[in-house]
Parts: sequence; C-alpha cells; structure tokens
Amino acid sequence: MNVDEFRADLRAWLDENDLTPPPDHSLDGQVAQLGRVRRALFDAGWMRYGWPVEAGGLGGDAVLRAVLGEEVATRDLAEPGIYSMIEVLAPTMISYARPELAAEMVPLLLSGREQWCQGFSEPGSGSDLASLSTRAVQRGADWVINGQKVWTSLAQYASRCVLLTRTAPGHDGITAFFVDMDTPGITVKPLRTMHGIDEFAEVYFDDVVVPADRMLGRPGDGWRVAMDLLPHERSTCFWHRIAYLFTRLDKLLDETDLDADDDLGSAYLALHTVRCRSRLTQQRLADGAALGPETSIDKILLAGAEQQLFDTARDLLPGVLELDDTVWRPEFLYSRAATIYGGTAEIQRNIVARRLLDLGRES
Repeated sequence: MNVDEFRADLRAWLDENDLTPPPDHSLDGQVAQLGRVRRALFDAGWMRYGWPVEAGGLGGDAVLRAVLGEEVATRDLAEPGIYSMIEVLAPTMISYARPELAAEMVPLLLSGREQWCQGFSEPGSGSDLASLSTRAVQRGADWVINGQKVWTSLAQYASRCVLLTRTAPGHDGITAFFVDMDTPGITVKPLRTMHGIDEFAEVYFDDVVVPADRMLGRPGDGWRVAMDLLPHERSTCFWHRIAYLFTRLDKLLDETDLDADDDLGSAYLALHTVRCRSRLTQQRLADGAALGPETSIDKILLAGAEQQLFDTARDLLPGVLELDDTVWRPEFLYSRAATIYGGTAEIQRNIVARRLLDLGRES
C-alpha cells in the first residue's frame, strides 16, 4: 500500500470510528486513552502496518507508521509524547531481542495491552548517558541488577522496561536488558513535575534477577542499542510531535482573533522550518540511510520551535496561563523542558560543532 492510499483509507476509517478522548486530562486518563486508541488501530490493522510480519506486523514501509502517528496527533486522539514511545521501544526489541521474544512481546505493545518504559537516565548521568552506573552482575544463568533510574516515562504503568546497565567499564561495558516490571526488587516512585502531571518516575533496582535470555543483543551491546534509538526518536517521533504542535498553533489562531501578527508568523516559520528538516530526515530513513549526529539539528530546531510557540501563546493570551485553568498552562510549563529532555540544547550544539563542523579541536 502506498502512502497516499494508506492516508486516504486511514482518514476514512477514522472519520467512521470515533476515538475522541474523554474530557479526563489526567495522566491516568491519557494512558487509558492511549491503550484504547492502540487497541482500536491494532484490531483494524492500521497499527500493524510498517512493522515486520515476524513481530506481528503487516509489513510495508516504516513511513506508514509516521503517517499513522501524524493523523493521531492531528486529531488529538492521544498525547503524542506517550504515543510515540512505541517508535523507540518496539524497534529496539525487533533489532536486539531473540526473535521468539520479539514475536511474543511486540504485539502486546502495538495492541495497547501493555505499556513499556525506557530505563536510561540516572541521577548522575542524564545527557552524559555513557556515565551510567546501574550495575548488572552475572550469577549463573541469571543477571542481578542494582541501581537507580530517573525521568523514566510511564514507569508506574509499564509492564516491561528496556534497561541499560553497566557490566564493565567504558562504552563497551554497557549492556541492555528487557525486564519485567513486576520482578521482585523493583520500586517505582512517580515524580511530581511543575506542569502537574506525574509522567516521570524514579525506578530502583535492588538485587533484581533477570534471566540471561532477556539480554538485548550481547554483553556490551547497550551503547549500540542506545545509539540505534536515535533514528526513530528523532525522525518518526519528531514528525508526530511537529504535527501536534501545528494543532496548537491552529488553536492559538482561533483564540486570538488576529489576522496577522509578527509573533504568530515567527512561530509558524519556526514550526515550518523544523517540519521541512524532519521531512528530509524521514526521507533519508526511508531510503535506508544511516542517521547520526546530524539529527542533533532536528532536536535543536524542534526544541526552539516548541518553546517559541508557547511563548507566543503566553504573550497573546495575557493572563490565561497564570490565572485560568486551561490546557495552555501545563503545555507551556512542559515546553520549558524541551531544551533539556532527550539531550540538552547545549549538548546538541556541541555535537553539531564537533562532529559536523569539526570545530573545537585542540591543536
């Protein structure tokens, strides 16, 4: 099925099947709605396009998944950040898990029967992921894990976790596991953020026993697992996020009654710029190109555009963010983190300078 045909048929199906979210904007409500949307799309086949048949999919180009996520985001059917996690976690399983494990588990995620989380960041290693210290030690046929993760999205709802651990020094000493979250020794503590939604959590691992066949890849493959996430996180996920931000721009236009405004024009240009950049990245991924440090440009542009959009909303809706209980307030507050999560803006600029422009080398 080509992209145009897929989009047209999908839109017709969505028009006939009402997946409008209920008025509950709490995190519980968002997660419940996410499961509802995934189940409906999986049962109708849409969620299976673009995924390999061996993992419960229907095959086809991965760009079909981008189109599906774009339509979900544009119609505001599910919160795009938590919807897009599937684009990071499922490819990791397909690429690195034993084929039998991927075939068993990936359909559980695609169908909305389970939520998963990603255990990467730690209190002392956020943007510097290579400094992580959560340790896995082999004991017979099992591995025993001890340590702490933080900023783990949806951990309190997750049935499984894609977890990075240290098994030896250096980049080659990072190993990934697929861990059941109900394993004894795992404690989850949700974190209250300033935008009022406990999306993140701290996760503690105390003598957590994981079977060796739950390792993703081989010992020392963890850094490669992490780096292979970037093409998906910064292509398909970003495409979904950009589509959603355009709906917020449309909402702002509806609420301001301004025919023309320099700030609105600048916000539109920022979003249009990152969309053009993201489309190029999507095309390169579809062509089989290996994505690398150049995706830091996408990250910088998206973070800047998101903050500019919600800064514009604050300026054009005076008092609304501060005084009224509307969706603008939590979204504005969440946008403050856009230059922090997924690699800070400073780290991304360093990557561009050093790895793309060859700047900053000592003579």
